[in-house]
Amino acid sequence: MADERPSLYDLDLPQLEALFRRWGEPKYRARQLWTWLYRRLATDFEQMTDLPKRLRARLAEETRLYVPTVLSTLESLDGETRKDLLLLEDGEQVEVVLMRYIERRSACLSTQVGCAMGCKFCATGQMGFVRNLSSGEIIAQALHVQRQLQAQGRHLTNVVLMGMGEPLVNYENTLAAVRRMIHPQGMKLGQRRITLSTAGIVPGIYRLAEEGLQITLAVSLHAATDALRSELMPINRRYPLDKLFAAVRAYILRTKRRVTFEWVLIEGVNDTPAQAEALARRLRGMLAHVNLIPLNPTEGFAGRPSTPESIERFVGVMEAHNVPYTLRLRRGGDIQAGCGQLRRRQLAQGA
Repeated sequence: MADERPSLYDLDLPQLEALFRRWGEPKYRARQLWTWLYRRLATDFEQMTDLPKRLRARLAEETRLYVPTVLSTLESLDGETRKDLLLLEDGEQVEVVLMRYIERRSACLSTQVGCAMGCKFCATGQMGFVRNLSSGEIIAQALHVQRQLQAQGRHLTNVVLMGMGEPLVNYENTLAAVRRMIHPQGMKLGQRRITLSTAGIVPGIYRLAEEGLQITLAVSLHAATDALRSELMPINRRYPLDKLFAAVRAYILRTKRRVTFEWVLIEGVNDTPAQAEALARRLRGMLAHVNLIPLNPTEGFAGRPSTPESIERFVGVMEAHNVPYTLRLRRGGDIQAGCGQLRRRQLAQGA
C-alpha cells in the first residue's frame, strides 16, 4: 500500500509554511526545516537539532523524508564520471550522473522513469515510458550528488536535466524542482548553471519562454532534415523542424538567451557534409551554439561513433559558416554513462 504521507521534497517553502501553520507552529520553524533539507542536507529528522523534539517526532510520523537508495554505482577509469542507479520508493529506478571538470561539478538528472520519445540511439528511449518523477524525486537526485561532493569538500556547480525522460512532458514537476534548486535559501544554484534539454516539445518551449527564467535551453536536434530526424527521433513527425525552429526563435526573442543544439555524431548517418550544410542553413542568424558529441553506443542501436575524419569534415562546415560549436569529449563510455544504460543492465540481471 502506497505511503500517503506527503514527501517534504515535494513541497515548496510556502507549502511547508502552510503545513506548519495548520500544526500551530511558528513560520520560522518551516524555514529552519527548509535549511536542514537543502543546505545542511539532512537525511534524518533526528539531525535537525534546532527543531523541538516533539516537532521532529510529528514530522517523522506525518511526513516522509525521501533519501534515495543507491542500487549500483559505476565510476569511469579516469575518475571524472560517476553514475548511480537510484531506487525509488515504489521500486522503480532512475539514473543520476556526476561529471567532474576542472572548475565545475555537474549533475545530470532524470525527470522520468523511462521515456516515451523513442529516440533510436537512446537507451532510455528504447525501454519505453513508465512514469513521471515528482518534483521531490528530481530534487532528491541533485541533493544526492551534493552529499557526495560535500563529503569530498566540494559542491555542485551545475545541473543538466538531460538524464532519463523528457523534461517538458513532465513540465510542472520539472519546473518546481528547478525553482527549488535556484531558491536563495535552498540549493542556491545560479539559473544560468542549469540546462534543460528537450527532444523538441514545441508547446513546452513556448511555455518555458514565459517563465521568466534564465536557465539554458538545449534542444536535442541530431538531424537538420525532416526525413532523417523523423527516422532518428519520432517526435519530429509531430513537431517537424519548421515548427521546432519557430518555437526556438520565439524563445530566444523572449528570453534573450542563447540556445544550445545537441548533435550526437553517428558515423555515416548524421555526420555527412550534407547534414552539416543543412544545419548551418537552419542556424543562420540565430543566437545559438552547437554541442557536437560522439555517440555513446547502446545495445539497442547499431550506429557507431563518427570517425575522426568524419568529425573533421563536419567541423569544417561549421567553421566555414561561422557556426559556434563545441566538440565535446565522450564521457563515461567505459561505464555506459549514456542515460538508461545502467538501469537497462540492472533490469536484465534481475530478469
